[in-house]
Parts: sequence; structure tokens; C-alpha cells
Amino acid sequence: MCGIVGYVGADRALPFLLEGLRSLEYRGYDSAGVALVEPDGIRVHKVAGRLDRLVEAVQDFDGTAACGIGHTRWATHGPPTDHNAHPHTDCTGRVAAVHNGIIENYRALKERLVARGHQFRSETDTEVIPHLLEEHLKTVPDLARAAQAAMRELEGAYAFLAVSADDPGTLVAVREASPLVIGVGTTSQYVASDLPALLPYTRRALVLDNGELAVVRPNGVTLYTRAGDPVEREPFLVTWTAEQASRGGYPHFMLKEIHEQPDAWADCLRGRIDGEGRLLLTELGLEPEDLAGVRLLQFVAAGTAYHAALIGAALVERLARIPTRVDVASEFRYRDPIWAPGTVVVAVSQSGETADTLASVRLAKGRGVPVWAVTNVVGSTLAREADRVLYTRAGPEVAVASTKAYTTQLLVLTLLAHALALAADRPTGTLLADLMGLPHAAASWLEGDHGIRTVAERIRSVPSLFYIGRGVDYALALEGQLKLKEISYIHAEAYPAGELKHGTLALIEAGVPVVAVVSGPSLLPKVHSNIQEVKARGAWVVGITTDRLAAELTDVLDVVVPVPARDERVMPALMALPLQLLAYETAVARGLDVDKPRNLAKSVTVE
Repeated sequence: MCGIVGYVGADRALPFLLEGLRSLEYRGYDSAGVALVEPDGIRVHKVAGRLDRLVEAVQDFDGTAACGIGHTRWATHGPPTDHNAHPHTDCTGRVAAVHNGIIENYRALKERLVARGHQFRSETDTEVIPHLLEEHLKTVPDLARAAQAAMRELEGAYAFLAVSADDPGTLVAVREASPLVIGVGTTSQYVASDLPALLPYTRRALVLDNGELAVVRPNGVTLYTRAGDPVEREPFLVTWTAEQASRGGYPHFMLKEIHEQPDAWADCLRGRIDGEGRLLLTELGLEPEDLAGVRLLQFVAAGTAYHAALIGAALVERLARIPTRVDVASEFRYRDPIWAPGTVVVAVSQSGETADTLASVRLAKGRGVPVWAVTNVVGSTLAREADRVLYTRAGPEVAVASTKAYTTQLLVLTLLAHALALAADRPTGTLLADLMGLPHAAASWLEGDHGIRTVAERIRSVPSLFYIGRGVDYALALEGQLKLKEISYIHAEAYPAGELKHGTLALIEAGVPVVAVVSGPSLLPKVHSNIQEVKARGAWVVGITTDRLAAELTDVLDVVVPVPARDERVMPALMALPLQLLAYETAVARGLDVDKPRNLAKSVTVE
């Protein structure tokens, strides 16, 4: 859950390290630090708090180091303090390391190292790495060999970078489950835990696989396996631009990414539907033979991706009549799942690095069950470990609260449902044409003023509110309340509208806000009755519905936020837009840091 960067080359390392950390601060922001390999040894600067404090701390430092590493932290071991901030060094101060992930056996390693005379200064699991490197450097000739030896002892999901004062022109990078990518230049090489840090400097990149080590020097990169065997791999060309990974003039990344959704949807669909309106299955990431024999889809996901999976599962059952199950990834392994013949696991993860989702995937793979991945990140762990990958093509998403990554997941899962329906000889009518019309509909809607800011001002100070819906609208309500909680810190709960009478109505009293999600006519009479139930008890009700249904709900709504009506099967993506904006505007009205909500990080790479 941390951001790590490294540089070795012909220029000063510090400017890249600070700018790289700035682009990765969404991965963690409770402390930051750098280690610079200067002629007289390693110079470490690190502070608790946001990156700005580190920038202030080094603004008068005129170091010449051409090799260094940096880190922005999201705490897992030890509170965010100066001494727990990365980088960490060995006893001599001549080896430094930064780390992302968790070392599961750090206690046992620390006890052994302390017994051998090593002195620890922090409460982190990370500090075992430089001390372990120090220990191995007593018997091996260089840092790369020491890192290889350390890899054989470390357990967990991690990535780390290390430098040594005794080899100032070398940076060692190690990956075991946590993401790590190298930007390849001519006389300078760049390392980071995510691509945005590299894009201003190079578009040629190498993604480390699990169990690989990279020796990075100014003139190039050499990859090795854990066993020390060389790995041949050509860099790939990154098509994202640096501008795509910046705010582009918007006050927050989240707002920028909300408004990027029409383009992201077009990119997601582009090339996957031919001129005759037919799905190109291989462009989606599947082959015809993959669809034969599917008897059950088991979805696993976490957080926002779980809400997308709920909608995807409902569409598969409705269109293809194939049974589905949806599990929160962190719980999936603990119910001892039954692997019926014909089961396919569909793992949904924006980053492709979600630890609990990956653990579920590995459980399925261990039982011989095929895995299809829905992810945004090419080269991610999930993409490499799955049998098939359905990329969402959302582009970089920086804000912690997911927007375009979520809605492109909805589109891809709709395409999957369509593919399975056709394989089952069940026509889907105009579904693909309706999907193709969504980008334009979204762009038009986002240009308007729909009164959401006024609603946000009304709810900014409430202690609690409720979201209700039926069918896929309940899944949308779940996503809406999660967004609000994530960035506004207001307590919110989503309930199936039909469950109100089973207890929740006890919480409804005069003035309590209720957001009712109504995306189509099929459940309108029932939801209308449910809204009447809360209105009768004094609730203040905001209806997020279509422009066609608004007239039928005005008698029970205090505020209507309409979206353009389309086929019910493609409405979830459009309905997500006002839910996202309501959360955003509420957080802004409360004066909060929208892109970096407290206690949260973008990629949950630990369990």
C-alpha cells in the first residue's frame, strides 16, 4: 500500500524521487522519505506526514547523488512517525531499503538478527530488509547477491528497492507479489511501484514478475530469477501520457476522473464491437471455446469491484441464464467453496494487485478451476495469473475513490454477459447498440447542472443517511453509500428497499436524508411504495432516476436528479455518475481532501 521510487543515472536523483513520489502519493501519505547515495555515504531524509513536509526538509539540500530511492507510506506496522518512515538502513548506515507490502515472518527474522547483534530503530517489518542485506553482505560479494539470499528468507507479499554506499552506481529491485515497474532510459533508469511516476521520463517499461530481481545501473537493467538465472524480456511501450496522469486543470483527480468517463467508456468499447454490431470476442479477451461448458460463474472482488461484480452477476443470470455467486474476496476462502464442474472464477480488481482477490484466485487455480480476470492494469499480478484477462481500459486512476475504473468494469461485465448469452443461444436484442450510445449520453449529462451541489450542501452536516434500491439499484446504492463514506466521512448505509419494514424504518425520523435509486420501470411500483414508507416518517428523499420516470415519482420525492433513460440493462453506468458526484460535492462542501481520504489507500496489496 506504499509508493516506492528509485533512480540511477547521469543526473541528480533527488528531483526524480520527489516528483515520482508526488505522482504516487495516492498509494500512501502518512510519511515519506528518500535515501541518496552520496560520495561520503548514504544520506537519509524522512518525515512523518505528507510529502510536502519532505520537500521542505530537503529544499536547502544540495546533494549530487545520482542514485537514490524514495518512499511514501501507508502504515501497516508501527504508527506514522519519523523513525517508522522509510527508507530504513542497516547498522552501519551503508545499506538502505524501501519496501511495499508486508513481511509476514519479520518477527522471526528480527529475533534472529537481534541475537546476532543487529540494532533496530523502528517498529516496522521493513527494517529487517536492510539488516538482512547487511548480514548476507558478510558472505557474498555484492548487493544483488545479498538480495537474492534475502529473497529466499523473506515471506509475504512485498517489493523492495535497496542501495549500498559500497556500490553507488547500482540499485537492486525485488518483487514478490507487490507491483514494481522499471522505466528504461538511455543513460538513466527509473523504478516505481506504478507507471505514472515514470511517464514524464520514459515510455519504455519493464514489469517485474513475482520472484524476480533487477540489477539497475545507468546503462541498463538486468533481470534475474530468485535462483539467479538471467531473464530475457523486452521493454514494452506505455501508451498513457503524463498528462493523463495529472489533474488536467480540475481541482481534484476524482472530479477529473468522473469527467473522463465518457472517453474511458469509448476506449473500453472501442474495437470490441464491429461495424455490424457484433461482439469481437477475442478483443474482449476470450475465445469461443472459453464459453462452452460454463455452468456457474463465481465472482470474487473487494470494495467497489465487489459492487460491480454484483451487477455483472445479475446481468449474466438475466441474459445468459447461467447461475452466479458473488463473494467478498476476503471471506471467500473461509467458507470452503464447492467447486462444481463447469465453474469459472471471475476475479474483478481495478489494480490487479488486490491481495484478497489474488488469494482467492490462487485457491481456485490450485483446484484446477479456470480464472477470468477483469482488471485495468496490463501486466498486473492478476492479469498474469489469470487464464483469461478482460481489460477495462480505463486509463490511470489516481483518486483513491474509484470512478471510471468502476464504471468500465460494469461495461466489461455487460459485454461478458452478452457473450455468454449468445453462446447459450439467447439473443440480447439491441444491447450492444445501447452500450455504444453510453459515452455520448454520459458526456451530455456531465455538461449539465443537475442540482447535486445543492443536495450536497443540505446533507453536508447530517450525522447519517440511507440509500435504497431494488435489484441492480441496490448494488448501485451500495456503491453510492461507499463513495460517500470514503470521502465525506458521513455515516451512510444502503438497504434493499424491500427490507425497510424489517428493522431499518426504526431509524427514519423527520429530516433524515434518504437517496432512492430507481433506474428502470420494472420495479417502479414497489420502490414507489418504499419511498412512501420513509416519506410518511418524515424522511427527506432524493431520487436518482431517469428523466422518463421522474414524473411518476415527483409526488414522493423532495429532489429529483434525472439521468437520460436507456435500456435498463445498460443503466448502471449512467446511474453511477450522480452517485459519484454527490459524494464528491459533499466532501468538497465539508472542506475535505477528496483525493486522499483518511485511513485509505488506492491499492490494497495486503490482506
